[in-house]
Amino acid sequence: MTTAYETLLEKVHELTDLEKATGVLSWDKETNMPPKGITARIDQMGTLQRLSHTLFTSDEMGERLENAAAELGDADYDSDEASLVRYLRRAYGDARKLTTDYVVRSNQISGQAREAWMKARANNEFATFQPWLEQVVVLCQELASMYGYDDEPYDALLDKFETGTKTAEVRAIFDAVKAELVPLRQAIEERGTAVSDDILHQSYDIDSQKAFARYAAEALGYDFERGHLGTVVHPFATSFSRDDARITTRWYPDFLSPSLFGTLHESGHAMYEQGTHPSLYRTPLARGTSLGIHESQSRMMENIVGRSRGFWQAHFPKLQATFPDQLGSVTAEQFYRAVNKTQPSYIRVEADELTYNFHIILRFDLEQAMLNGDLAVKDLPTAWNDKMQTLLGVVPPTDTLGCLQDPHWTRPGFGYFPTYALGNLYAAQFYETAVSQNPTIASQMAAGQTEALVAWLRQNIHQHGRKFTPRELIQRVTDSPLSHTAFMRYATAKFSDIYGL
Repeated sequence: MTTAYETLLEKVHELTDLEKATGVLSWDKETNMPPKGITARIDQMGTLQRLSHTLFTSDEMGERLENAAAELGDADYDSDEASLVRYLRRAYGDARKLTTDYVVRSNQISGQAREAWMKARANNEFATFQPWLEQVVVLCQELASMYGYDDEPYDALLDKFETGTKTAEVRAIFDAVKAELVPLRQAIEERGTAVSDDILHQSYDIDSQKAFARYAAEALGYDFERGHLGTVVHPFATSFSRDDARITTRWYPDFLSPSLFGTLHESGHAMYEQGTHPSLYRTPLARGTSLGIHESQSRMMENIVGRSRGFWQAHFPKLQATFPDQLGSVTAEQFYRAVNKTQPSYIRVEADELTYNFHIILRFDLEQAMLNGDLAVKDLPTAWNDKMQTLLGVVPPTDTLGCLQDPHWTRPGFGYFPTYALGNLYAAQFYETAVSQNPTIASQMAAGQTEALVAWLRQNIHQHGRKFTPRELIQRVTDSPLSHTAFMRYATAKFSDIYGL
């Protein structure tokens, strides 16, 4: 006899398959689709999203969910079954607040906005993107209204990326980060220690970059038998199952860092999804629990591992052999310092660990201003440049290097950007806990090895997927709520060493 939970699971599998099919179309759109295929692709993705939304928000789905919940009764909180019902109840309640018209309209606008953004970015023409961003802001305002909120409109959107987190909480933790980062940056500037990154700005053959990027990703623990490395305008990772988690990056013939650290960053995302427990297969639990936790894994692999001294002492000889003309006379220590040079810059994804959080604070502030109607979209370039001057002391010479650099505002995704900085804080707190529980991790890291660290992440974070909220997970794993203190200990120790503070 089929149980109520099994009946629910049948529908969950169908919905998950539809979501993944949409994801495949999205992946292809970004990596392989011919330019003129965009109109048909938007329609195809819209159809799948409409079907998914209609099926998921149906009364039948609600009945299956509640029947399964009643059947499970007092099932163990940590079980897959109880966790799936908890997640679905929350997601079902949210999805029922959205109209089918909104879902279809949002897909149409987002698809066209993406194409407008790509043209605007390529031609440095904000005016091309402005009318689409204005529509996206309206979509975000509608979304906040439909979801509802108690304190601030931004709360409704932030919650969908970082469950249970309020804007005021993020604002407070960002203020604490700023209060400690600014003096550290000032101390580095006053010290006047010269760290050059000129070696990164040379001619680097792209095919050779691709070969080393694969090597570096595998060194972290990314499994290419269950993955793929693609080329895109803006890097991202996506997964269709734990056995098909793909990464992307972009390549510059005269700058090594973007492709290399973009690959390491996206590998961290994909390794999270590759590490989800097989029992979560074909359910929405087989994903990262929040974007902040997801970013903790990518930022950990990009920075704590990928920009560590031990990693480059171990792997620089391979890079040196790949580019003997460029790096033949360079030492591993020189390369380590070059990839950790700290200085204000225009591009978020290429920013160093100390200035990166300021890029996020800027976007966090601007999103709230646009959402609340305090900033008109037409004034965004000026507002962006003013905040860059205030927070980082630099002004982008073009909008391509400024407010047009990210694709995130092509869709109603306000609330996403703060999770990048939260990810830095989660990463440091997780890593500090991991080393305290298993000192072998530190000794392996000093030798450029990641096996012990990845095993710890698999056991404590990856395997659980979405079973626990980010607040629950950080408390379970570190026995503390999220704080900026571990990040500041990590950053202060690392950059004091590099700059001789």
